[in-house]
Amino acid sequence: MHLPFTADQFFDVFRRYNETVWPAQIALNVVALIAAGAAYRASARRSVTWARSAIVLLSALWLWTGIVYFKLFFATITPAGQVFGSFFIAEAVVLLLCAWEMGPQLEPPSRASCAVSAFILVYALLLYPIAGIAAGQHYPALPTFGAPCPLTIFTFGVLAIFPSSISRVAIAVPVLWVLISSYAAFGFSVYEDFGLLAAAIAAIVVMHQETHRLRVAHVAA
Repeated sequence: MHLPFTADQFFDVFRRYNETVWPAQIALNVVALIAAGAAYRASARRSVTWARSAIVLLSALWLWTGIVYFKLFFATITPAGQVFGSFFIAEAVVLLLCAWEMGPQLEPPSRASCAVSAFILVYALLLYPIAGIAAGQHYPALPTFGAPCPLTIFTFGVLAIFPSSISRVAIAVPVLWVLISSYAAFGFSVYEDFGLLAAAIAAIVVMHQETHRLRVAHVAA
């Protein structure tokens, strides 16, 4: 598939975005850490309130990426940026609806689910930027948290904590983005984005296994 922009244009979007929104990247990372903390607190206490807080914060991150990154920056190199931005805004709305519909009982995740989730979250927030720098990318012309790919990876990590409490609709846009962004990952050697597919597969497998485990447990009870 031929991409409608060059590698230089692609990375220049990150440069302009990072230079313009600084120091918002710090705030976005803080929001992500709070969301992850709320998600794990929710799983430990089986608290719907904490779970809703995590999902609402996640929704805010998707709204930021849809409006700021895609519609204000990425759309300057391709009209598809407007479409992608709308997808991300739609995902923000879906997450809000999921938060509203959660409960009243939060099913606890298994240790395996928590372990998978933790690794995905660490990759999204810490290993992702390290991988980019190791691949030869230089700030500000590299994807920081708040760009679509690290956010999507982070989302798989959060959803893996709530395998049976979140509607499967919430994973549709993240999976769609994995398929779309794979072209740029391979075409422009954005090696850190290869973690997208691994995170998607891990999250989907965990959500399926956890749903099956809880269904069996309920039948046995």
